[in-house]
Amino acid sequence: MKHRINIKGAMIPTSYKWYYDWFGMESTCPQDVQKVISQAHQGDEIEVYINSPGGVIDVGSEIYTMLRQITETCSVKIFITGEACSAASIVACAAYSIMSPTALMMVHCVSTSDVSGNHTVMEHTAKMLVTADNALCTAYMTKAGMSREDALNMMEQETWLTAEQAKERGLVDEVMFEEKAGGGGELVAGPFFRLPSEERLAQIKASIEGDKGNAGNSVEAKLRSLELTGLKNKKRKE
Repeated sequence: MKHRINIKGAMIPTSYKWYYDWFGMESTCPQDVQKVISQAHQGDEIEVYINSPGGVIDVGSEIYTMLRQITETCSVKIFITGEACSAASIVACAAYSIMSPTALMMVHCVSTSDVSGNHTVMEHTAKMLVTADNALCTAYMTKAGMSREDALNMMEQETWLTAEQAKERGLVDEVMFEEKAGGGGELVAGPFFRLPSEERLAQIKASIEGDKGNAGNSVEAKLRSLELTGLKNKKRKE
């Protein structure tokens, strides 16, 4: 069974959901995600669609954790369709991810505006923000295999990434609509069509060469060619 989770609009605590719903503002809270996950059973598929500017960091962390946990029993795929910024970029790292070529990802350091006081308070807040950055950067490190230094530097620069750039850094696994490379074989029109092997080509060529100059046996030569390619038997079956 397939389930869909939408990470749309601001990522907010569950206790704020009524407020956003009342004013008709798009938002996502942990309870929204948990409702879908609670309906999933082992082996089910879960698709997560992200188009969010981010929001509260602990909301991003909680949703990220829920998705990481459910990957142990369900198949989870994340689709970034618009933007995955700030806390939403953390959620995007929770499972296999596919990003639209027109989408954007943004990572940055944690910030706060809800603080006032003397230098001691400010210093304490600064330490708290540094600690939060170090905690959240582990999502990028785990997803992309990058070092802590690279992850933190990316956050410090407030890095905006296109789908290709995000893929190059290992933050997403695939770009949506990207052409798949073949496995080295020829492109074919259907599952039953196969080009003859080099060996069969050589056999047929030798058969044709052996019948040159004998116009009366041209039909027999063609029949032998069909037998060599296996087409004669196939036609009989059809």
